[in-house]
Amino acid sequence: MAVANVFIVIGLGLALTHFAIPLAYYVYFKRRWFHKPWNVRRDHNYRPKVAIVLPTYMAAKNIVSRLNNIYEQNYPRDLVEVIVLDDNSPDGTAERVKEWYEKHRDVNLKLVVRPSRSGKLNAVLEGLKHVSSDTEVVVFTDDDCAWDRNALKNVTSYFADPCIGAVTGSIKYLGNDSGIHNIYRDYYNVLRVAESKLWSTPIHNGPLLAIRKSIIDKIGLPDFPEADDSAFGSYIAFAGYRAIQADDVWVYEPVSPKQRDRMVRRAQHLVTFFLKLKRYAKQRGVYRKTLFDKIWAVESYLHLVNPWILLTAALSLLVSLAMGSLIASALLLIGLVLLAFKPYRTWITMQIHLITAMTRKLLAREIAWQR
Repeated sequence: MAVANVFIVIGLGLALTHFAIPLAYYVYFKRRWFHKPWNVRRDHNYRPKVAIVLPTYMAAKNIVSRLNNIYEQNYPRDLVEVIVLDDNSPDGTAERVKEWYEKHRDVNLKLVVRPSRSGKLNAVLEGLKHVSSDTEVVVFTDDDCAWDRNALKNVTSYFADPCIGAVTGSIKYLGNDSGIHNIYRDYYNVLRVAESKLWSTPIHNGPLLAIRKSIIDKIGLPDFPEADDSAFGSYIAFAGYRAIQADDVWVYEPVSPKQRDRMVRRAQHLVTFFLKLKRYAKQRGVYRKTLFDKIWAVESYLHLVNPWILLTAALSLLVSLAMGSLIASALLLIGLVLLAFKPYRTWITMQIHLITAMTRKLLAREIAWQR
């Protein structure tokens, strides 16, 4: 029984560590930074020329509403160009784009149909080749989201300050199953905005990520496999610029029928970029030491280490249970009962996604996103 008690102490200590560190981090940032004003010289009248890069695949059902949403933005149309890059979708996505453009000739739209499917990263990098030379801000987006009508106007206002290199939007989920997903989104939105008010955040959102084009021209963007929106934003931050999530730039994303696969795939990308990006920035010669390093260190721990601490805690208690410990039985039962509490259940689900993603990385298994 003495050995069983050792495993109980280990399990309980690891469990407390797992929950205490992210909670303390969240409470600190929410109280210390979230409610502070932005230390950014914004100009709400700033109107740079914008290029919107929109990669698509199998988006025939969504693309018209997506283009309508962009068209309805509260921003001068003569300062916007839209570049649609379709990965040769067999569902007629490109044809829908052409039909839409015939009815909206007041939009500067370029349609590029790629010969075969090669993924979002390649489409985004290809899209940059078609951006006009006088563009000041490049905005990357997805084909299944929607922006608040003032999203483009608000996001560009931050770029009036030359220290701003990248700005991402805050996400809300839509749909019947959006409740549990919005619980963790609300948590992340608060934390990302608070990190941004201190300096920069490492997590950036694909539905809306804006980057100053002159920085892209100067240092490029990450192009290693699985580099994504967060890799782009953090690369800009490592170069010494601020990469922030704005609290007045709202994006709406539907909950997918394959939401679990989507979340695991996103977790895989996060794992990859936390493992690679800082070293990649140093190898490219763009790295500059800033306050972002401290935020990056904590977030790396939370994404790469903390999930395994929870798993190790659970395994320790299970070993103790196998040895006949009633205390371990009670602790595990409490953990199961707490799953009825949505925030706790959401947190555990995210830890499972991260563990699954890291396991798949070890097994060299990649999830291909399918609609």
